[in-house]
Amino acid sequence: MSDFRNAAFGAGHDHIFLGAGHEKNERKTWAVIALCSAMMLVEIVGGSMFGSLALVADGLHMSTHAGAMLIAALAYTYARKHATDSRFVFGTGKLGDLAGFTSAIVLAMIAVLIGYEAVSRFLLPVPIHFGEAIPIAVVGLLVNLASVWLLSGGDHGHSHGHSHGHSHGHGHGHDDHAHEDEVQKIFAPSGVFAVSIFEDDVPPVFRITPTTEGSRLGASTVSVTTVRPDGRQQVFTLADRGSYLESKEDIPEPHAFKAIVRMPGGEHEVEFEEHEHHDDAHEAATRDHNIRSAYIHVMADAAVSVLAIIGLLLARAFGWLWMDPLAGVIGALVIANWSYGLMRDTGAILLDMNSDRRMAENVRNAIEDRGDKVVDLHVWRVGPGHMSAVVSVATGEPQRDSRFYHAVLERFKGLSHVTVEVQPSHAAA
Repeated sequence: MSDFRNAAFGAGHDHIFLGAGHEKNERKTWAVIALCSAMMLVEIVGGSMFGSLALVADGLHMSTHAGAMLIAALAYTYARKHATDSRFVFGTGKLGDLAGFTSAIVLAMIAVLIGYEAVSRFLLPVPIHFGEAIPIAVVGLLVNLASVWLLSGGDHGHSHGHSHGHSHGHGHGHDDHAHEDEVQKIFAPSGVFAVSIFEDDVPPVFRITPTTEGSRLGASTVSVTTVRPDGRQQVFTLADRGSYLESKEDIPEPHAFKAIVRMPGGEHEVEFEEHEHHDDAHEAATRDHNIRSAYIHVMADAAVSVLAIIGLLLARAFGWLWMDPLAGVIGALVIANWSYGLMRDTGAILLDMNSDRRMAENVRNAIEDRGDKVVDLHVWRVGPGHMSAVVSVATGEPQRDSRFYHAVLERFKGLSHVTVEVQPSHAAA
């Protein structure tokens, strides 16, 4: 009978997997609702007093805008208040994704309605009251721009990741995501070696990987010394990870320095510089789709307002009444595209698709580089910036229990919940 030993990170650990900016984004969303509600009241009351049907209609439109924001705001509030509710097995971190998916459906319905109305006006044009329509469209645009400003600074899908001018590789030292100048080559008597800074969801470390057949180095015979612009130096010792050497010490920020690699046959100097790169997998794992959905709502409204203003101005100036419905069709297509992207991303999370395959590869390699075998592995997102993993490991080392593998995996940033099953290697057959 197999000896199964199971454990999850931290006895009595919590399951609070909310995003880092949860409360700030919650306040922003409520602020936008307050702005839209105030504008809605002004337009409806003003339209009723002055007999402007267009003003009342825009006020009612603003109420649907506030209603869409309400989905996001209530999701934030509910997720925060029930973050410790044990009924939610993996916390309430996914509630924002559910709200984002709902908002995507609402956006799709809005796109269909705008498109239907635009096609109807192509077939049956209606008179346009330019004196009222243009000022209302301008006011609507200003309100939307104010909403964009209130929501700006959150993670709405346009932010960029942490930036470094060095490599981000996979478990065996290969770097599918690095530019050619991010991996420094050393030509030594014993072979050619690649020196890189590895920081794929873990604290940054040096890696030295042989790139020629038969090249081999002993960890005890190699060291790396960094020399920073101000003259400060730090020595890094290396550990043998099988197919590469890895520094035991983490590399402090910033990553702009000269690195002197000492190995049998002499010293070799390489240089690393900071420059921007974008880590799409990291962005996908940390993105808050709830604030993103709110942001897309106000951006969609702003885009429609801009198109409406352009269409109305051209229609008034040249008599091109077809410009107004054409602007509506273009706006509908833009909104439909944004809706599809939001629905695709949130739906994948709700169905537990692995949005960060590199994290799964890193977990597998971290274990298998130590001579063990990963029999089964599942990695999925449980909230913005929070990943969960279930790992089944077959090992021939009887002293390695679940605590050993937790120690191996706890260095991965964003891996907030881990369950490990350990079994003797012969049980994997």
